[in-house]
Amino acid sequence: MTAHDAPRPFGHTSDGQPLHLVGLGDVADGLTVGVTDVGAGLVTAVAPDAHGRPADVTLGFDTGRDYLDGPNPYLGATVGRVANRIAHARFALDGREHRLLANEGDHHLHGGGPRALSWHVWQLVDASRTSATFTTTSPDGEEGYPGTLEVTATYEVDGPTLTIRYRATTDAPTPVSLTSHGYWNLEGHDHGDVRDHLVQVDADAFTATDADNVPTGAVVEVVGTAVDLRTDTVVSDRLAALADPDAPHGPTLDHNLVLARGPRPLTPVARIAAPGSGRTLTLATTEPGLQVYAGAGIPAGLAGKGGVAYGPFAGLCLEPQGWPDAINQPGFPSPVLRPGETYEHVTQLTFGTG
Repeated sequence: MTAHDAPRPFGHTSDGQPLHLVGLGDVADGLTVGVTDVGAGLVTAVAPDAHGRPADVTLGFDTGRDYLDGPNPYLGATVGRVANRIAHARFALDGREHRLLANEGDHHLHGGGPRALSWHVWQLVDASRTSATFTTTSPDGEEGYPGTLEVTATYEVDGPTLTIRYRATTDAPTPVSLTSHGYWNLEGHDHGDVRDHLVQVDADAFTATDADNVPTGAVVEVVGTAVDLRTDTVVSDRLAALADPDAPHGPTLDHNLVLARGPRPLTPVARIAAPGSGRTLTLATTEPGLQVYAGAGIPAGLAGKGGVAYGPFAGLCLEPQGWPDAINQPGFPSPVLRPGETYEHVTQLTFGTG
């Protein structure tokens, strides 16, 4: 399976705008991915198993229109302006209060409503056999955020490694925390369940949350909790522990693990492995947090690629990001981007076996 540097048709928006898919890499070298201008998103990731047999290991849809018009739990999307949650859909910045769209109860999730970055049709500005770059503009006031934000997302494949780079600039102070919301099933996107996967994260603490999964401001050591992932851990074991009504940190695996107190050099931080296929995925990032989400909220019967019905726990997310609700938590690393500064975020995903 060899990629082509020319974008391929990927359907149309409801008003007729053409959508595109770009293939990168060669599975013979370890990895082929497909990326789209819809949400600057990841659509496919084909990697060999321990016997050399290729399979697509990320959840997605067959057309760009499916990403925009139907139920979509952010499959493969670039998420922002601010990933994760902002409490009560508001924040104060430089003495001015800003109100955002509340799209998860009383709170703001993943950049908000229909004009969040995940639902933009980005512009493809460069594509080759190994890389693709998309750009978009989020105007001042979009989803309630101040400032005009210029954003670039670049995907690059080198052998078995996918590198995702985000850059952003602004003309007014605004919070920014982007992430790639890929759902991984290393047995194959059509396998149906990731509860047998192993997950390991080099994190000694996590940001505690309330019943709405919004941070309380406390940073809690993982030792002795159900989110201690410092050694290889079976996902189902952690789900069972979190479902315990007496567990203080539940009810499912959807937690921001603390990697650092701010941006840092690109560092390997996490690994997942599938026992059946033998595939592994190692994640390195510059970001200070990593949301680990076992996919409990994927709608049952969600129609995915090739007519496959996805459902809860069909994919596992590793979302590098700033700490959630950091704009409202003075003890958290600041997410504020100011004019003259450049937001930069690099994540590498390396596929292997063993």
